[in-house]
Amino acid sequence: MMDTFFISHGSPTLSIDDSLPARHFLKSWQQKIFTERPKSILVISGHWETNEPSVNVISGPNDVIYDFYGFPKPMYKLKYPAPGAPELAKSVKELLVDAGFKHVKEDKARGLDHGAWVPLMLMYPEANIPVCQLSVQTNENGTYHYNMGKALAPLREEGVLIIGSGSATHNLRALGRADDGSVIPWAQDFDTWLKESLLNGRHEDVNTYEVKAPSAKLAHPWPDHFYPLHVAMGAAGADAKAELIHHSWSLGALSYASYRFKTPQ
Repeated sequence: MMDTFFISHGSPTLSIDDSLPARHFLKSWQQKIFTERPKSILVISGHWETNEPSVNVISGPNDVIYDFYGFPKPMYKLKYPAPGAPELAKSVKELLVDAGFKHVKEDKARGLDHGAWVPLMLMYPEANIPVCQLSVQTNENGTYHYNMGKALAPLREEGVLIIGSGSATHNLRALGRADDGSVIPWAQDFDTWLKESLLNGRHEDVNTYEVKAPSAKLAHPWPDHFYPLHVAMGAAGADAKAELIHHSWSLGALSYASYRFKTPQ
């Protein structure tokens, strides 16, 4: 039974910037964090927003999407040709439809956005594990995505590693230019609330974070990077125990807090 994870992928520069602690955390993944080898990987990324759930159904290697602008040129030459996971994609669709998500679309052309390929490039650099992506619906709420995760829980018994990739805080307009180690108070408040809520199993509070969390709208002006956490949490089950597996900050307001959800045996 696979654990599920939420990874804060932060800035696209995670792909090349060795000064970021989160980069070293992800590079140590197979040795220190998760030694089991998954059969395939399902990534729910905050960078794929659709009106209805969508999965990418890719038979050959996944293309990478350079969905970022104005960054150093070497970043646009990076590749991550992990094989697609068409059978997993079809299982995802079937599970969601059976759970009441009536319309689930198949995208047979879309590759991996940087919310998927950047962390995976560090976690599994061999690029030899099949990868499928699932979109988020920003017109829905946290409970909707938690229920999406619940529907996908059976995949864990089949050796599928479910990863939500987003950001514990994500207000790009509030980022500072200097990275002196200080953290903006509202970002600290939200991040601490999230940690305490997850570690104490308060799933319902996290599902309704807009009314429960301090500075929720400042931490997430748009929910795209938070909903992947709800999917990962839901897939682990109501009794799952959360563990903070990494914590660092960048530019005063960007939290790289990442969590593991483990179901008691």
